[in-house]
Amino acid sequence: MRPSQSLFIPVRGIDYHVRTWGNAASPGLFLLHGWMDVGASFQFLVDALQRDWYVIAPDWRGFGRSGWCVDGYWYADYVADLEFLVDHFSSGEPARLVGHSLGGNVVCAYAGIRPQRVLHAVSLEGFGIPAESPELAPEKMGKWLNALRDPPQFAPYASLAAVAERLLKNNPRLSREKAEFLASHWAEETPDGSARLVSDPRHKLPFPTVHRIEETLSIWRRATLPVLWVAGSDSFVHKWLGGDAELARRMKALPDCRLVTLENAGHMLHHDQPAAVAAAIEAFLA
Repeated sequence: MRPSQSLFIPVRGIDYHVRTWGNAASPGLFLLHGWMDVGASFQFLVDALQRDWYVIAPDWRGFGRSGWCVDGYWYADYVADLEFLVDHFSSGEPARLVGHSLGGNVVCAYAGIRPQRVLHAVSLEGFGIPAESPELAPEKMGKWLNALRDPPQFAPYASLAAVAERLLKNNPRLSREKAEFLASHWAEETPDGSARLVSDPRHKLPFPTVHRIEETLSIWRRATLPVLWVAGSDSFVHKWLGGDAELARRMKALPDCRLVTLENAGHMLHHDQPAAVAAAIEAFLA
């Protein structure tokens, strides 16, 4: 495995943990993880990259080793955090942004809001979320209020090995070696030998607002830069969003969007097929 370095930088009042690979003099490449993940999860993808990059992979707020937020987590904060990270690591030139799932959606949003700050954008399995009806607003607000009174928690694991076993059960494509590596970054051992996830369980709080897809599409239409979408052939996301027609409608909102579908890959395609994902990214950035 390629060695990485860890550093902490202040981002809007939070100590952000950032993992980097490579020489800072090399071209920069941001890798932005998804929900319930960490920056170290890109290790397999970094190992598969063929060009020399300075890879920058933060742990989003409330994940991994980054600071937690008492008031919970809001999508707009990730976009704002990304701007501060781009300012810090790529202040003199447009950034190359790659994001998975949640990270991919943040990348697409930032590409539409700050197109002059982005050179290329790649979204791995981050194509928005299903639209919701306004009639759901009272129910969603009520569920959120109820959850604030009884906040979610993560159940402990017997050991880090048990975390690895759960990962293998969730994704049969993982090797045991990869599962053990991921478990060591997604969880930590406690003094009694058990293990707990390092992410803030408040990420599981339900959102109190209705998702309005037209607002998302309006932002995407402002992106004047090339955008690559990469999908896994066996991912749940395609069906979750409504199939081919809905995916095509969303793609059309981005003025220059290309889609690559990778075979034998699920939602965690950077774990399932890291070499194919790396090849797609580097071909797009060439």
